[in-house]
Parts: sequence; structure tokens; C-alpha cells
Amino acid sequence: MSGRRASGRKSGWLARQSLLTRYLMIVLGAFLFIPIIIPLASLLYMLAQLALHPDTTGETKYGGASEVESAWHAEARRMDGLSSAEIDERMRALAVQYPDASVFWVDREGRTRLELPEGAAGQGQWTVDSAIRFMKARINGDPFTVVSFLGKENADTAFMVLQLPRSDLHASSGSASGTPFIAGFIFLMFAFLAAVSLLFFMHIRKRLLALQAAMSLRDEHGLPAPVEEKRQDEIGGLESAFNGMVEQLQEGRIRQSEEEELRKRLISNLSHDLRTPLTVMRGHLYTLKNEPLTDKGKEAVTVLEQKTEGLGGLIDNLLSYTLMTSGRYQLSPEPQDVLRLTRESAASWYPVWENAGIEADIRLPEEPIIWKVDREGFRRVLDNLFQNVVRHAAEGRYAGIRLERMDGQTVLVIEDRGPGLNAGNGHGAGKGAGIGLAIVEYLLREMGLAWQRESLDQGTRILIYESNTSDEAGS
Repeated sequence: MSGRRASGRKSGWLARQSLLTRYLMIVLGAFLFIPIIIPLASLLYMLAQLALHPDTTGETKYGGASEVESAWHAEARRMDGLSSAEIDERMRALAVQYPDASVFWVDREGRTRLELPEGAAGQGQWTVDSAIRFMKARINGDPFTVVSFLGKENADTAFMVLQLPRSDLHASSGSASGTPFIAGFIFLMFAFLAAVSLLFFMHIRKRLLALQAAMSLRDEHGLPAPVEEKRQDEIGGLESAFNGMVEQLQEGRIRQSEEEELRKRLISNLSHDLRTPLTVMRGHLYTLKNEPLTDKGKEAVTVLEQKTEGLGGLIDNLLSYTLMTSGRYQLSPEPQDVLRLTRESAASWYPVWENAGIEADIRLPEEPIIWKVDREGFRRVLDNLFQNVVRHAAEGRYAGIRLERMDGQTVLVIEDRGPGLNAGNGHGAGKGAGIGLAIVEYLLREMGLAWQRESLDQGTRILIYESNTSDEAGS
């Protein structure tokens, strides 16, 4: 059984690690989170940029914004001393150099001269105010705009303008665009670490709940079922110990069943074997009783007859108890008038009580009390209880039978005035009374009845009533 359960265990390095080892791995990952994750995120961003834009390391079409601005200022300085026609020619050359750009220049009188393409300037005459508003509107805007005054040191009042889409330029710094990526990556890794921790403890909880559920389940013999050992860790050790306990319980149940069966066979065989010599003894006692004997001899024969009858009753009880515990004693409960059965049984015991000097006090109403009982089984219960009165409470010289109400129930009461349950020779003490009362308890339980025994200062009370969920068998 252990081999079959062990075959279900998960293999692999992680499955062989203890819970402490796996938990320390999670803690170590948490400590290394910041110093490793941030550089790793930056590296992954750089690799992603290289994969998406492989030409970022080479020369772009126009270069960076600062490069374009410096080149445009340099071109404006080279315009120093050139005529308007020469400036136009140079501007056309610059338009060819920047095919995606729009260029124009404005002379000293504020007139727009060459515009490439046509209408690039947006106005024909410029004033100081309009020029300032133009430059202010283009700051950090798109298109990227460079305004440069002509001449050496860009000191002329004439100026030329370049407008270029920002998408054709390098970003001045790549750090800002990578920040959302890095922050998102760090958040995802943090969420991953939290998810791993949560799954770790949820897995432990799931295994513990499964083990708890297995401990609560019972098979037809009332024993828990073994569980599957999944991992070689602390919980796996607990599962293994639990399975070992289950195996021991199953082995103990098998041994107990074998011993119980052996005991039943022994009692059954012993009961049958004792019947033959007991029958012979009864025959010889009957013969001896018919012989002429002295008074002392007759008294001895009477004692032997009583003891023989008691031994016969004990053997009958042994055999009956063996049949009951083995499930071979058949009962057929049907609605019966228990008061009538009680009167009939008490009537059969009248001569015995009279010979023992016991006064019978029977106070039962005429109205029937219907309980669902087996006729012969209920009579057997009454016979055992009445016999107990004769054997163990005869010195009280009283046997009472009556009905009472207790907690809204009708109760059949059988009482005596003997020494009580706590006395050394009271009910249930020796002389086979234990077997007789065990038969009483078994029969009442199988018929759906309950009982109680109460020891009084002057005797014992037996209470018999219909059972319910709160009142099962008696003391």
C-alpha cells in the first residue's frame, strides 16, 4: 500500500525541496527584487529598442535637433554679403538638402522672399510683432522650426527659416520614453512575485484542507481512508505518518475482527458442549430426588436443582448473546400492547416470586400502550429483568411494576428494594447478571426502545421508554 501511494509523488528537484527551502527562495527573490529588476528592465528596454529600431545607432536622415539647428545657423552666417538672387539660389540648394522641410527667408524690409514650397511662410509682410509671435508659437512645437539671422554673427535683420517634421529627428533624450516601460516591467515583476507567494501559501492550504477532509471521511468500518502523498516535504511527511496510522488501524481492526469471531465461536461451542453434561446432571438430580433421603439430603438436592437451573439460564444467555452480536438473532418489531405483554410475563413469574417471598406490586392501567416491539424479544427483556430481581434483590421482598410520565413520555418502571447497583452483590455484579443485562440492552436498542437504571437507597429502578434522538440507551 505504501509503495502504491509513493508512486503518486511528484518527481523533480523542486518537488524534493522542503517547504522551508521553497519559502526561503521566495524571500531571497524579494530581497534581490530592487537591485536586479531595475537594471534588468533597463537592459530589456535597450534590447527592445534595438530590435524595433535597428538604425538608431547609425546616421539618420537629418541628424539630431541640435545638429540641424547648428547647421542652419552656419548656413545663415555664410549668407553674409550675398545678393538677393544669390540668397535665393542658396535657399533652393538647402531645400534640396532638406527635401521634407519647408524653407523661406525674409529681407531687411520684412518682405517674404523665396518660399519653398509656395506659401510656406504664411504671410508676405513681417513686422517685429508678427516675427516674435511666429517664433513663440514654434517653440517646442511640431514642425521643428529654426529661425536664424543672416550675416556674420547672425547680426543682419534679414532672417531665414527652416521647418522640419520632428519625426525626422532624433529625440534629444531616450530616458523619458523608456520610463513607462521600466515602470510597467517593475510592476509586472512585483505582481509576479506576489502571485508566487500567494500560490505558495494557497497550495499549502489546499493540501492541509485535503488532509483534513481525508481525516473526516470514514469507510464502512469507521476508519479514515489513506491519502495520496504528493511531495517529499513536511506536509508529505505528515501524510505519510497519517497513512501509517491508517494502516495500523486497519491491521488492528482485522485482528479485532478475527479475535471477536474466535470468541463468538468459542462461546457458541462452549454453550453447546455444556448442555450435554447439564442435561445428564438434571436427569440424575431428578432420580436422586425420588430416592429416600434425609431432610439434609433433600435440601442439598433442592440447592443443586436451583444452581443447575441458574447454570442453564446462564448458558442460554451466553448462546443468545453470541447470536445477537453476530447478527443472527432475528427480530420482527410490530405494534404490540406492551402492558398486556408485561401482565402475561409477570403472571408467569408469580409462582417464582411467591416461593422467594417477594411481594408483587403491579399497577398498570387498563388502556393499552402500543409500542413497536418484537413479542418474544420484549418478553425476553422482561424475563431477564424479573429474573434479576429474584437473584439479586430477593432480600428486599418486593417487585413493583407501574407506568409513569417522564419528560412527556410514558415510561414502564420495574423496581425492587434490594441492595442497589452500588452494592457488592447488586444488579450487574457477578452471577451472570452482566450477560443478562447486555441482552436486555441489545434487544431494547434493536426494537427502538431506551432504558435507564437508577440506584436508590432502597433498591433499583429500571425505566423503559420509546427512544428518540436525545434519549438513546441507558446507563
